[in-house]
Amino acid sequence: MSPPPSPDDDALPPDEEVVIRQAEQADLLDVFRLERSTFPQPWPFSAFESFLGERGFLVAQSGTSPAIVGYVVSDTTPNYGRDIGHVKDLAVHPDARGRGLGRTLLRRALGTLASDGSALVKLEVRTTNDAAIALYRSEGFEPLRRIPRYYADGEDAFVMVLDLAEWDDSPLDGNDSGGRTRESRGA
Repeated sequence: MSPPPSPDDDALPPDEEVVIRQAEQADLLDVFRLERSTFPQPWPFSAFESFLGERGFLVAQSGTSPAIVGYVVSDTTPNYGRDIGHVKDLAVHPDARGRGLGRTLLRRALGTLASDGSALVKLEVRTTNDAAIALYRSEGFEPLRRIPRYYADGEDAFVMVLDLAEWDDSPLDGNDSGGRTRESRGA
């Protein structure tokens, strides 16, 4: 069985208009359909409903269509003065992959988490999802530990973490989305 599709990390073409905005009630069905087509163990519809109104629930909408082509869900948890952000879910429609939308959504989520006071960000990713792991590492995430049988199908997960004090949110290659760690850019 092949690993599930993952976020990509190529640049968005300049002629592709994609709007990233906070999720609304009307987006939920598209988000849920994308979730079901992307992940072997999708979240239930009610999980997305529970994040409505949260700053970290962002959707990407193509300028040429009302359809949702990607989304990210993240939130912040208080932790003794050093709040922890959590990227809970990120998906990009198969037709929109290969254009940097996964990276753009991730960067927007990281920016939101930073502005909400998160000092660290964590996420879980399937150990077989090489493309997603490469994207997360390129943004400064490092594997913290492996959790055996984390997913319902028995697959392991990596917990990856990023110290936002080390994350560079400045533009890369003319893209205003920020990215990578200061250390990895030689700053």
